Amino acid sequence: MHKRQFLKLASLGLLTPLLTHAKILPAVSYKSIPSSGERIPLIGMGSFVNFNFFADEKTVQQRTNLLRDFFTLGGQMIDSSPMYGAAEKNLGLCLKELQKLGIDPREKLLATSKVWTSSVDDGPDEIATSRALWQIDQFDILQVHNLLSWEGHLETLLEMKAEGRLRYVGITTSHGRRHGELEKIMRTQPIDFIQATYNMADRALEQRILPVAAEQGIAVIINRPFQRGELVDWAKKKPLPGFAAEIDCDNWATFLLKFIVSHPAVTCAIPATTRHDHLAENMQAMQGVLPDAAMRQKMLNYFAGL
Repeated sequence: MHKRQFLKLASLGLLTPLLTHAKILPAVSYKSIPSSGERIPLIGMGSFVNFNFFADEKTVQQRTNLLRDFFTLGGQMIDSSPMYGAAEKNLGLCLKELQKLGIDPREKLLATSKVWTSSVDDGPDEIATSRALWQIDQFDILQVHNLLSWEGHLETLLEMKAEGRLRYVGITTSHGRRHGELEKIMRTQPIDFIQATYNMADRALEQRILPVAAEQGIAVIINRPFQRGELVDWAKKKPLPGFAAEIDCDNWATFLLKFIVSHPAVTCAIPATTRHDHLAENMQAMQGVLPDAAMRQKMLNYFAGL
């Protein structure tokens, strides 16, 4: 979206008041998916907690507005899973509400979900249920959630991709678990994506997984960038370094995310939020200067001294 389009939406009252007066404009930074060359925004949205709610009218409307602002500020990837309670159903409701507002999310959405069942035979039905809940024609990215029965599910997903019913195939893990097994899969299976945990306080991915992703040409989605909010809540009690201005950061959330997405092997990060002000801070990580290697080390040195 160009600056003039953003300002037009603001003048028409089609943005929340917060974003109307935000310091950021949607000049989005992208990275390429190695297997295809497709470019996607650096910041997506997770849905683990923020879309797992009782679907009363007020909450549906608030989350619909949140998605509207997410797309307006250049977001595309929304990540979910059958594991996340009512999240997929509520995402579908909110995406439908956006259409009622004259906004077609299919033009922007990079629909990303997972298969999460120990039964390989039940995988196709679970995927079909997820797609129906999202109210979309097909997913862009499907991942095997936390390596559960991954051999069989991966066969299903690769078949879907070969038939043109899926664009990308991935594997996920979290909490730093099973990195050895994940590495073996990355080296032996034709996957497009992995998803794993990485942040300034948890850098285990740097040891093997990120180098292997770069070597094998696999895109990397980062989950838990704030350790479910605990990391950013802790950091906000500390002073933001003066040099943060050099990379266009005026808040800790942007600072923490810019460290993550500036890693050469990382493709995007998927923070989750229910708040418009937090969304604005997250999306600001796609604006301005990204840290180079020297700045990343400077950020780490400062963080380590806190």
